[in-house]
Amino acid sequence: MKAILYIVALLVAGGACYFSLEHARKFEELQVVRLKTIKERDAVLANAYVKEKELKDEKAVLVASKESSEVLTQSIEALKSTAKILERDLAEVNNTRDGQKQEFAELEKTLEEINSILKGLGGDVNLDNLHEKIEQIEEDKKARVVKLDELQVIMEDKQKQLANTRADLDRLNKRDMERSARITRNSMESVITAVNQDWGFLVIGAGSNSGFTPQTSLIVQRDGRLIGRIVPSAIGPTQTVAEIDFKSLAAGVRLQRGDRVMLATPVTN
Repeated sequence: MKAILYIVALLVAGGACYFSLEHARKFEELQVVRLKTIKERDAVLANAYVKEKELKDEKAVLVASKESSEVLTQSIEALKSTAKILERDLAEVNNTRDGQKQEFAELEKTLEEINSILKGLGGDVNLDNLHEKIEQIEEDKKARVVKLDELQVIMEDKQKQLANTRADLDRLNKRDMERSARITRNSMESVITAVNQDWGFLVIGAGSNSGFTPQTSLIVQRDGRLIGRIVPSAIGPTQTVAEIDFKSLAAGVRLQRGDRVMLATPVTN
């Protein structure tokens, strides 16, 4: 009887050791899985923080572009004001020149009348005073001709300044239009209208009419946070089909209708 009890005790002790060892082995396996999961979670969180910082940097670039556009607009307005002043000055010069031309024509007419009178007076007439008057008129005529030439030079200079100002204004307007177009492309944003998780694609409610191209790099946000990236594969005028970059998705995240889609990289200025 004692032998049987010893055998039973040995069997119980052996079973206890076996189950203890098996339990320890399973615990070690679970510990390895747990540590691996924690490491993967930390890597995903670190990547999300990096992407969030990149998004903040891109938004800062966009704000700087808008501020630069405002400065450029102010410069354009200042040039427009300068152009108006030059146009007004040119109009005044033209008016002065026209007045001088009219006075010069009247002077020419007076000289013609005096010459006609002199022809009819004959040689016995004393022309001492009349000669002095004629010399004075001739000198005045010369002075007016010089003044007219000066006004002509001033007018030509004003016209050149106006042409240069208009050229600068056209160039700045072109730069402003190009900058506005780039800012508009930087602010392009749409939403996901349909998602097929099984096939790994989705549909965006914007297309080539909104500036999307096959080379456009897009990111997806939800509640202001980056949750993944997508790659355009087929672009229509009003919608775009894009493939889901599953590697970029945060753990446990699934893209869904209503998520915001925007440019991943702003257009440079």
